Amino acid sequence: MIGLGCMRLSTAPNRDDERAVAVIRAALDAGATLLDTADAYCLDERDTGHNERLVARALAAWSGDRSRITVATKGGIRRPKGAWLNDGRAKHLREACEASRRALDVETIDLYQLHAVDPRVPIETSVGAIARLQEEGKIREVGLCNVTVSQIRVALTIAPIASVQVSLSPFDDESLRNGVAEYCRDNAIRLIAYRPLGGERVKRLARDAALSQVAAKHAASNAEVVLAWLMTFGEGLVPIPGATRPESASSLARALGLELDEDDRRALDASFSGRLLRASRAERRPRSANADVLLVMGMPGAGKTAIAREMESRGYERLNRDLLGGALADLTPRLDGLLASGYRQIVLDNTYPTRAARNEVIEAAWLRGASARCIWLTTDVANAQINSIQRMIEAHGRLPTPEEIRERGKKDPRYLLPDAQFRYERTLERPSLDEGFDSIEERPFLRDDRIGGGAAPSMILDFDDLLDGEQPALRASDVLIDPARRELLRRHAEEGCLLFVHAWRPQIARGETNIDEVAACFAELGKQLGVSIDTACCPHDAGPPICWCRKPIPGSVIDFAIRRGVALNRSVVVGSSAADRTMAERIGARFETSAAGH
Repeated sequence: MIGLGCMRLSTAPNRDDERAVAVIRAALDAGATLLDTADAYCLDERDTGHNERLVARALAAWSGDRSRITVATKGGIRRPKGAWLNDGRAKHLREACEASRRALDVETIDLYQLHAVDPRVPIETSVGAIARLQEEGKIREVGLCNVTVSQIRVALTIAPIASVQVSLSPFDDESLRNGVAEYCRDNAIRLIAYRPLGGERVKRLARDAALSQVAAKHAASNAEVVLAWLMTFGEGLVPIPGATRPESASSLARALGLELDEDDRRALDASFSGRLLRASRAERRPRSANADVLLVMGMPGAGKTAIAREMESRGYERLNRDLLGGALADLTPRLDGLLASGYRQIVLDNTYPTRAARNEVIEAAWLRGASARCIWLTTDVANAQINSIQRMIEAHGRLPTPEEIRERGKKDPRYLLPDAQFRYERTLERPSLDEGFDSIEERPFLRDDRIGGGAAPSMILDFDDLLDGEQPALRASDVLIDPARRELLRRHAEEGCLLFVHAWRPQIARGETNIDEVAACFAELGKQLGVSIDTACCPHDAGPPICWCRKPIPGSVIDFAIRRGVALNRSVVVGSSAADRTMAERIGARFETSAAGH
């Protein structure tokens, strides 16, 4: 079975409606039985539904058997001013489906797919909305696009999923490595492969030796061989090349008629990871392992290095990208080389957040008859942040600035920004035995309560919460502290409690003040209090954090604790915001609101 991906007929700058209709009809005449479209295949929101209208027009003028054609469209993306914006809200999907029915001129859409998972909307909400459309008879089948195995599993609890559409080509094996293709095969879900000829990388087809050899044998083009190879995985895998010329669409007939033999399939599978779909995970697991490959995964700062060093002491050879350099994928040939050379115990400690990233390690072990085990450090962001901060302060002598982190991070893996940990959280796919692991051990993080290792108690205060007045103090003349509060803080200081005052000054990034003015404000506060205070300022603007010094990230506080020998578990955070409360929880300090007399 083969289809036609119709997107470029509407999104190309030089699009031509008459030629587009001719392309669709040529594909149908050649034997294509699936037309893939979407309401968002257009130039902008004023053009929404353009591609669907082309499909409807082509089908209306086609004399073939319409009953054998599946029209698959999608909803869940809008095109404001030509941008591609995910919108998985139930209201939008219902409105989009109604518009698609009108554009396609049908009462019931054959296959309606969620075009993209909207990170702002739970997938349950989006799939539930499409399921209701199915219950109402407005669509026959429900499909998904660009999803993970875990997302498919969630969707299946809500509605029967007929298809999953992913990018899949000889040069794009992500869906083979992340388990999606195999999961669809094992659960009788149609896999629709878009960009089967590589998209922008299509020119590589002509240069590939394995493809060229098979193509010469069958007097076919390399592109035809690719499509025929994809169809050897069974009726459940449907490639949808995006032809834009009638002659290209007509060549689908030659791909459908091309019969590859076992030698062809074996050669192409070896070149393009096809073996990952040809055999099941159970078949790939060694019956009697002759070596042990241990994958230690977790977010940056989770504590992977400590586990790796422990395993090294037991005789394991360590493979770590930060130490060896290069990309994560570069470790696979190194692993294969070690196993081929007779190494029997190898540990890899890297983040490995996705199934695809882990698959290369598992496959390398499988090919060499080794077991593949996983230790997953389930350290949460809060503890990983503290680990990372302490590690950078140890390396740098103080909390480094974002600029210093970017520069030093080019060569020293201890330097990283918070987005590395947030990115891990966003992309994490929990490890699962069905990936091919022999075992998975989850290890929670255990922390010594005495962050910083000191003994002195401290009071951690927000600068603006200390002062009278509603506006932030940007000049020394703005600093005025209530006498009762001043006396209370003096008493705490005289009793041996260290005072730490933190200010967030995004006005510095905006050019409304500068660090010297902030220093003058701190000096005036110390003068009015009459006691020694430690201070820190975050000068970075609002938005996603680019530093370790903006609450609730506790970089400045940990820097202070290490420098002054503070016991954070004997300290109190005084503030009025949720960020203050969260920071207190992260560092193990007590929290009290500034309204309580502090």
